[in-house]
Amino acid sequence: MKKDEPPLDFPDTLEGFEYAFNEKGQLRHIKTGEPFVFNYREDLHRWNQKRYEALGEIITKYVYELLEKDCNLKKISIPVDATESEPKSFIFMSEDALTNPQKLMVLIHGSGVVRAGQWARRLIINEDLDSGTQIPFIKRAMDEGYGVIVLNPNENYIEVEKPKIHVQSSSESADEPAEKRERKDKVSKETKKRRDFYEKYRNPQREKEMMQLYIRENGSPEEHALYVWDHFIAQSAAENVFFVAHSYGGLAFVELMIQREADVKSKVTAVALTDSVHNVWHQEAGKTIREWMRENCCNWVSSSEPLDTSVESMLPDCPRVSAGTDRHELTSWKSFPSIFKFFTEASEAKTSSLKPALTRRSHRVKHEEL
Repeated sequence: MKKDEPPLDFPDTLEGFEYAFNEKGQLRHIKTGEPFVFNYREDLHRWNQKRYEALGEIITKYVYELLEKDCNLKKISIPVDATESEPKSFIFMSEDALTNPQKLMVLIHGSGVVRAGQWARRLIINEDLDSGTQIPFIKRAMDEGYGVIVLNPNENYIEVEKPKIHVQSSSESADEPAEKRERKDKVSKETKKRRDFYEKYRNPQREKEMMQLYIRENGSPEEHALYVWDHFIAQSAAENVFFVAHSYGGLAFVELMIQREADVKSKVTAVALTDSVHNVWHQEAGKTIREWMRENCCNWVSSSEPLDTSVESMLPDCPRVSAGTDRHELTSWKSFPSIFKFFTEASEAKTSSLKPALTRRSHRVKHEEL
């Protein structure tokens, strides 16, 4: 016999769930101190899943709060020229993101349920905030003098309830005899009653029918990356722009390069990919892009080899090294120290390669003046 499903009515705060993050950033039960339990009610997988998703929504809002309060980032609404009534999304930026003359770091997460500031929801819930969020990257970047922009590539639409369509019943059809109308109504009511009973048995709680309203020019991760590039990154004062892109974020970056190749090459100094799912063949990245990626990108991939060990690549794009873990979602966190080292070295290499050129140019100018 099918078990009765409890109402899909969940708390909307961490306290309501009786969970809190401890001083180590781990999610723990307020009373028992235990980690999060997925199978809260046995044999009710759907209910447990819905409960997990409800907690996930709270986690998303909690991380947004940390980005603003803990990291001092500003929430910026997009599209920048949105009207009051149209669907909107947002990104997060440091105070100096557009004015910092030296360096800017741009963070892009992967696909799925994650939102701005997160690498993996599963890690936030089951491990800790450090491994699952972008906060350690943001704080270290700011300590080292970077401006920061946090993208939100999965926030592509808002959901609203579908308007109910009124269907004319037979009783509203005036030219039918009353007796025939009554008989039809009775049959249709019986059919509906029977259908509702089986529907309730099969799917205990029917949820509202929703429709998606897409956000202008931000309807996909690729569109979002392009939009933020055009309206923010391209306008920034930074001489050196650095990207950290995880999983599908890497694909979005390659797509951005295809669309804005010259601009990206002139502004971006280095790109750290973590287990990126980009494919230079499928995305039809040209030879010049592939060459640039070989010089300026590095992909930290899931591997059981020690961190930074070179890993063979089947594709002629950027170097691949081990992230020091074989868990896809952990690759960003595990390669964290190596990524900052990579950026520092890329920045120094760029500075030293510019110096001789500047010297030569100044000599030439002086010679011409003479």
